[in-house]
Amino acid sequence: MLKEIIESLHTWKIDGLASAFRRVGRIGFWAQVVLGSFPVILMLYVFTFSGNVSGTRAGLPIVEYLTVANLLLLFFTTAWFYRYGSLSRKIADPATRPTETAVAGAVWTGLVASSLGIIFSIAVMMIDVGQLLFYFLAAPQGGIPTLQTTSVGGSWVSAVDLASLMALVMTLAAEVVATVLGLWLLFRTTQSYDALAK
Repeated sequence: MLKEIIESLHTWKIDGLASAFRRVGRIGFWAQVVLGSFPVILMLYVFTFSGNVSGTRAGLPIVEYLTVANLLLLFFTTAWFYRYGSLSRKIADPATRPTETAVAGAVWTGLVASSLGIIFSIAVMMIDVGQLLFYFLAAPQGGIPTLQTTSVGGSWVSAVDLASLMALVMTLAAEVVATVLGLWLLFRTTQSYDALAK
């Protein structure tokens, strides 16, 4: 009798883990799709109405590489969270249930990718904000005119620069959501498999 109760508790824990992977996978996937689509929509809007997505200031090439790597990581983590749905079905089925190491490894892969995305986003934002800060410090301290009708040689801060920063903030938010959800799944995995091992 006691053995049956313990086995039912273990089954309940594993079923809970499978439903957590299914639920968190859906939430993470759609959160990243929504938050990741805002930068794309914002940049398309800016390109449509200004005709220039690079702004008026010359950027560093490293920023472009980090931005591309950041977007690729966002696409990867979005696809990885979609994959958690099929992993939840494998966890629920005792015949195909992966080991704790395999499940934790899948979660760690998503965590490493979202952490790298956070690092790349922060690096790009620091470079962009640093450029803006030095640009404003080099300007007369009375301020910079918000409307400039002639080009006096040089560059100025435009709405494209702020749209770029907003896109980076939205991408960073998607990666933070992915990291938090991944940490939750890692916690649930270790907790459920520990109960199964006892």
